[in-house]
Amino acid sequence: MGMKRKEFETALEPLTLDLVSMARWVKATGARVVVLFEGRDTAGKGGAISAVTRALNPRQCRTVALPKPTEAEMGQWYFQRYIAHLPAAGEIVLFDRSWYNRAGVEKVMGYASPAQVKAFLKAAPAFEKLLVDDGILLCKYWLGADQAEQEARLRERLDDPLKRWKLSPIDLAARGKYDDYTKAREAMLKATHTSHAPWTLVDFNDQRRGRLTLIRDLLSRIPDTHEAPEAIDFPELGRAPVKEKYGVLKPIAGFAPD
Repeated sequence: MGMKRKEFETALEPLTLDLVSMARWVKATGARVVVLFEGRDTAGKGGAISAVTRALNPRQCRTVALPKPTEAEMGQWYFQRYIAHLPAAGEIVLFDRSWYNRAGVEKVMGYASPAQVKAFLKAAPAFEKLLVDDGILLCKYWLGADQAEQEARLRERLDDPLKRWKLSPIDLAARGKYDDYTKAREAMLKATHTSHAPWTLVDFNDQRRGRLTLIRDLLSRIPDTHEAPEAIDFPELGRAPVKEKYGVLKPIAGFAPD
């Protein structure tokens, strides 16, 4: 049975406070944090990212969800377009899918050749070693969901007009390739699960429990998340507050709005 919303919100509240404290620490120390969210279609990457960012400053914590590469980007070094989105000092960047597209959807759907996939699996650990050696705190998460749960969520997207936009042609084509995605994931983990950039696999069959598990793990991977809020001097106004005036604006003579 899935976790109830009220139970989830109660458990999430103290974690959200810890995330805010973590963000203060990142800003105060000039740390750079990169979090990768990978996983099955419908696993819940977007919801997990929303749970992490709900109380964070969007100017400090950015979500990167890149579209299909342009023709120019397809002619670049594979990692090049991702490098442009890495964090500066004091920033947190969450990748909603990342360079691991090459080892997953591109491999399974035939968008990348076997040679390209092989080259990526060899290069990714070295690329990530460069990031970590330069001081970036890199966390990699794989969100998993059973095939029956995936089918139920795809059906929900089909039936819900507010979620229909989430149902892409690739999602539909991938329905019959569940086993192929499993094989691709296992090959990816074997090649890229390293001591400097390990993977963490999280069960997202219950998305709310999965979000809590992921956030707790993320907080445990940051060296020191406690940072007291900065003191702010907030003196009294010294006069009565001014009341704003509201009403219907009268048209200005001779003025034609666009």
